[in-house]
Amino acid sequence: MLKILKYSIFDLLRSRWSYVYFFFYLLLGFVLLFLNNDMNKAVITLMNIIIVLTPLIGTIFGIMYYYNSKEFTELLLAQPIKRSKIFMGQYIGISLSLTLSLVLGLGIPFIAYGLFKSAAIFDFTLLLVVGSFLNFIFVALAYNISLSTENKIKGFGYAILMWLFLAVIYDGLFLISLVLFNEYPLDKFSLVATMFNPIDLSRILILLKLDISALLGYTGAVFKSFFGTSLGMISSMGVLTLWVLFPVLNIIRKSNKKDF
Repeated sequence: MLKILKYSIFDLLRSRWSYVYFFFYLLLGFVLLFLNNDMNKAVITLMNIIIVLTPLIGTIFGIMYYYNSKEFTELLLAQPIKRSKIFMGQYIGISLSLTLSLVLGLGIPFIAYGLFKSAAIFDFTLLLVVGSFLNFIFVALAYNISLSTENKIKGFGYAILMWLFLAVIYDGLFLISLVLFNEYPLDKFSLVATMFNPIDLSRILILLKLDISALLGYTGAVFKSFFGTSLGMISSMGVLTLWVLFPVLNIIRKSNKKDF
């Protein structure tokens, strides 16, 4: 698996899109800090970008890599190598390369502007951790979709629809349900519904860490009473870990059953 992991990382590093992704975040970090000397405000702006863009990039990279390397994967499957090692090596390679581009692309400008001397270091670290989780989650979801359909166009369509649902549609349905059932106690429902969407969960974690949960009104107070505690933070990280674990286990299951 380590050889496949190394190959996947080097293959992506040779791709110009990896460098485009890296330089985009590098330029974004320098521009935000140049226009805004307050690192906390820069972190808030980055949150709005990363929460939406990182899942989209992870989804597209996962889908593209699977279909573009399909012939090479079939060649590997003909060798005496476990299927799980092949797909796990590719999955981890993609996720790590995207995470490396994110961390280095944003880390370099913030360190250059004195991150280690700023109180925003903990908020920025949480932002990078959440962004890394989203990379691993959405690459895994993209691989699940790819393994479910041989049609490349359908695969791309399903992947974009999945990202659109979690990034936009889910929030709309959530808000509609809160409005329709506002006469009922919805505290527990809100907490559970948030955990069923990694994007929403990541956004709330960062908002609470930045101490601007008052913008969420009553819902923010409910979230802060749970997610604002140490137990809430640990539980949230545990849920994000499960969001990585379950799709990965499903990749192994599907790859072992799939007839290539």
